Amino acid sequence: MLDQLFEPMVLGGQTLPNRFVLPPLTRSRAQADGVPTPLMVEYYRQRAGAGLVISEGTVVSPQGSAYAQVPGMYTAEQVEAWRPVVTAARSKGAAVYAQLWHVGRQAHSCVQPDGCPPLGPSPIAISGWEYRSPDGPVPFEVPRELSQEGIAEIVGQFATAAQNAAAAGFDGVELHAANGYLFDQFFNSSSNQRSDQYGGTIENRLRFLFEVIEAVSGIIPVNRIGVRISPSSSWMDVSDPDKRSLYSALVRGVNERGLAYLHMVEPGIAGAVDALADPNAIQSAELSELFDGPVIVTGGHTPQTAAAAVGSGSADLVGFGRLFIANPDLPRRIRNGADLADLREEGLYAGGPAGYTDYPELQSSN
Repeated sequence: MLDQLFEPMVLGGQTLPNRFVLPPLTRSRAQADGVPTPLMVEYYRQRAGAGLVISEGTVVSPQGSAYAQVPGMYTAEQVEAWRPVVTAARSKGAAVYAQLWHVGRQAHSCVQPDGCPPLGPSPIAISGWEYRSPDGPVPFEVPRELSQEGIAEIVGQFATAAQNAAAAGFDGVELHAANGYLFDQFFNSSSNQRSDQYGGTIENRLRFLFEVIEAVSGIIPVNRIGVRISPSSSWMDVSDPDKRSLYSALVRGVNERGLAYLHMVEPGIAGAVDALADPNAIQSAELSELFDGPVIVTGGHTPQTAAAAVGSGSADLVGFGRLFIANPDLPRRIRNGADLADLREEGLYAGGPAGYTDYPELQSSN
């Protein structure tokens, strides 16, 4: 049954050697200015056995960041430093995509370049969560409502970041439209109460994403652009009374545009911890039926459940987050029936090699 995970497939005109995905995983090892480091080169080299490698979330502007030591894609120095990372990530035949990211209202004035509150679709603060500032947890601030000119500026930032990703050698890009970040804030009515063409109807709330897709597709072929969504998540206070209609419309719209893939966070992950027991949870298989292209599912999978998803046709590729952190050569271990290492909490976010590049790979039998 596990053999299905090792079947090649074509994505965006490229043949992937297997169905394993290294999904976006924030590890906070970039420099303070968002420049990737040599340690990141080694980290991605170790995990290059995936068929598809998607970079950690990479911000499109200083204003789009909320956390220390996350990489960016908006300066020449960042682009130059990404090149050896991409080379390492594709060293075993993987396709390599950059995940482009803007956090919107999940940021805080203490990390904004102008010292002002972050930007969002509407002036509605995140409730029920706290921002982890350098001085400890603090309440999220009421964001500044984006003007239409501000939205257009961010659309341009995504296009520039896509151009920079291509210059760095990435094969494609993924738009991070999940987990309550800026795109997700526009989708959901709890965070988007605008009365212009970006608010109100589902069509209007999806407009920002589709404008970014259009802008990015002028630089990257549309069949090399993916989108990641989290339909059952309420992470960071994004909710809507009819998520099923909302995300069904989103998937249909993405499908019409011929994108490389649809990447879905499974129910039960990232703020939807009770979703598996919720009869109204939106299962990935339900939305995958609306999408004609390749589907990626990520969240809590074992090799066995991943193979079952691929075998049933509900997914084409499967992302393994925690397993890939603890087992850098995960496909090889599964192929050989080797034991899988457990994840250590040490070094998950920030630090040096410990908990990042010091997980051992299998020793060669030669």
